[in-house]
Amino acid sequence: MSKEVKDAPAPGPPVRRKRRPLRRDWQLYSLAVLPLLFFLVFRYLPMLGNVIAFRRYQPGGDLFGEQWVGLRYFTMFLGDPTFWQVFTNTAVLGALTLLFCFPLPIVLALLLNEVRTRWLKGFVQTVSYLPHFLSIVVVAGLILQTVAVDGVINQGLQALGRDPVAFIQEPGWFRTLYVSSEVWQTVGWGTILYLAALTTIDTDLYDQAKVDGANRWRQTWHVTLPGIAPTMITLLILNIGTFLAVGFEKVLLLYNPLTFETADVVSTYLYRVGIVSGSFSYAAAIGLFEALIGLFLVLGANTLSRRTVGTSLW
Repeated sequence: MSKEVKDAPAPGPPVRRKRRPLRRDWQLYSLAVLPLLFFLVFRYLPMLGNVIAFRRYQPGGDLFGEQWVGLRYFTMFLGDPTFWQVFTNTAVLGALTLLFCFPLPIVLALLLNEVRTRWLKGFVQTVSYLPHFLSIVVVAGLILQTVAVDGVINQGLQALGRDPVAFIQEPGWFRTLYVSSEVWQTVGWGTILYLAALTTIDTDLYDQAKVDGANRWRQTWHVTLPGIAPTMITLLILNIGTFLAVGFEKVLLLYNPLTFETADVVSTYLYRVGIVSGSFSYAAAIGLFEALIGLFLVLGANTLSRRTVGTSLW
């Protein structure tokens, strides 16, 4: 054995080796402090309040409830027909949003990837991104003004000799208005990840596909889509996890008592029951039930993806 090998220092214990990157790059690790504090204060500490779903809570009393009541509040909302109507509305809106807002960014990204004119591609991207940066209040105001009885759409209907339609007062139109506004606001922004994933595909694969006689459609089907499949699966699992988290702010701004039949969702029902009516324990039980369903959906989608496609979130 050479002298250099004999004189080489022995590696330190595992704990010391793990601390070396922390000491060396502590400035980079310090950037994670604020995000971790945010999640700790606004995501994890509020979980302690879920205990009032099993205890009777009165405003101004004990922070964690006055008396243990077990599953009383869960029994109450499971036997409440209003809750099941609200739950059905939430599931329908979530399914429609997932059905349209998940595949359309993929389609738009594939179309933009085929555009060879640089300025046209940039213009389309900019126009499609802009709605994402608008406030929910502004978006809701635009929708209400557009579909009002004297709005642009009804003016066009009257010009065609049709009677005006009270879109915002009719329950049957609410889901169409909500989903179409979600598509307009989110599809352009959703293409960013897919466009980034498209840049990672090896161009040699396209050349080989051309040699084999594949046209543009075949190249997209056999090269492009498999190349962005991991990104698609990851985003699909995340979207399924928020399946029941239908946008509270937009629904609250758009709905009214006339459209409760199709517009009232779990989040707005919790707002009316918990904040307006003061039934905090009842609302906490419903919120905990919704969170558990979301957890099972994420776990189920992840397991199904791993067994069928071979790609999963974890």
